[in-house]
Amino acid sequence: MKLEHVAIYVEDLERAKNFFETYFEGTSNELYHNKSTGLKTYFITFEDGARLEIMTRPHLIVREPAPYETGYTHLAFSVGSKEKVDTLTKQLQNEGYQVISGPRTTGDGYYESCIVGFEGHQIEITE
Repeated sequence: MKLEHVAIYVEDLERAKNFFETYFEGTSNELYHNKSTGLKTYFITFEDGARLEIMTRPHLIVREPAPYETGYTHLAFSVGSKEKVDTLTKQLQNEGYQVISGPRTTGDGYYESCIVGFEGHQIEITE
């Protein structure tokens, strides 16, 4: 069995798509738009076959992200090396994204950083 995909709602669908294509080498499919419900989605596929569905629709309820609440916490991307973690973290920081931890080696042995990406979504970057 495998996890088929993860889906998240976003306010700015095009900005989210651009974020994952630009920083994490994702490839998007064509926009799906259900005209009767207003739902719009993209599937972003990553090099190893993992997929993320980003979705938006009219009248989303926007809530303030809280760092310690139940449910979705973060998305984690392995970039292949400590050097790539450092480089991507610095690039994101230079482009205005907040680094909230790292890069560092965690107690359980991961070399990682964590940034606040688009719309407050936390993104973990690991080696």
